[in-house]
Amino acid sequence: MDVMMDALCEEINLTDVPASTHIDTIYFGGGTPSLLSTAMLDLIFAALHQKFTIAASAEITLEANPDDINPDKLFQWKQSGINRLSVGLQSFDDAELAWMNRAHNSADSLRCLDEIHDAGFINFSIDLIYGSPLLTNETWKKNVAIVLEKKIPHISCYALTVEPSTALFKMIEQHKKAPVDAEKQATQFLLLMQWMEQAGYEQYEISNFCKPGSRSLHNSSYWQGKHYYGFGPSAHSFDGKKRKWNIANNALYTKAILQGNIPAEEETLTETQQLNEYIMTSLRTSEGTHLRHIENKFGDEKSRKLYTALQKWIVSKKLVVADEKIILTTEGKLFADGIAADLFFLE
Repeated sequence: MDVMMDALCEEINLTDVPASTHIDTIYFGGGTPSLLSTAMLDLIFAALHQKFTIAASAEITLEANPDDINPDKLFQWKQSGINRLSVGLQSFDDAELAWMNRAHNSADSLRCLDEIHDAGFINFSIDLIYGSPLLTNETWKKNVAIVLEKKIPHISCYALTVEPSTALFKMIEQHKKAPVDAEKQATQFLLLMQWMEQAGYEQYEISNFCKPGSRSLHNSSYWQGKHYYGFGPSAHSFDGKKRKWNIANNALYTKAILQGNIPAEEETLTETQQLNEYIMTSLRTSEGTHLRHIENKFGDEKSRKLYTALQKWIVSKKLVVADEKIILTTEGKLFADGIAADLFFLE
């Protein structure tokens, strides 16, 4: 961990940054950053402050697992400057957590939520997963009911996906675990949207729901196409046209950094790729895809072609166009990726 911290801080130091670059959000995520000691977090903050101008009101998020959370750590995180938490709960059901091979149980989840509240964290989020073979609609409703009862300000909800070459994929392939039911996933997503709307939560992005004023500013910047810096193995950076990504292997990453080199690949997005990314990300949000923005940035012809291409989705009631904005309907949200891909422009 010490070697990784040295490399991480050195990468920040080595990165070419325009003078007085202003930072509004910081996100400690990927892996398990809640394992870091306060001293390690302070080292990273010191390196960031030396390189960037960080807004006094910056949103600073730390991803944490329930079993890593306790009153002492919460106090230390606040002292270090963390003002938002993203907690990987996944479920409040013990059988489902065991099926997912999670280290925590439902009692840990409920305890950590009370401790987060007691520590004075007003801004925090939890992750929930739906569509697993064990999750009934009744249990899903109980999970969401706890969110509402605990007045959790933000939740991110994802359908269980089974990635090739993972242990779960192999166990399903060998019939040791039940496969994912896409129809059940769709039903549970529709139920989720209904329950959250009734409770007054805003679905500001397909997978994200919040109380008014509790959006994740950091994640919103990705969907809005803003520029960002990423540090650490696998981290991505984006300047509006060029994307860089670091090597994933920890040992190779630290070796290269400590020799004064940032082990990154990069690509420069074509205008068409930039347009397709804008369609893909903006369509997921409640604000939708702005035809006027496309016209201004990519040309009137692209805007007209897109408007023609989306007519079939309007007829099938999966999209609406209001005030020159393309917005997914409730049913359309079930097909967001497919619709976006269909609207993409070819080079």
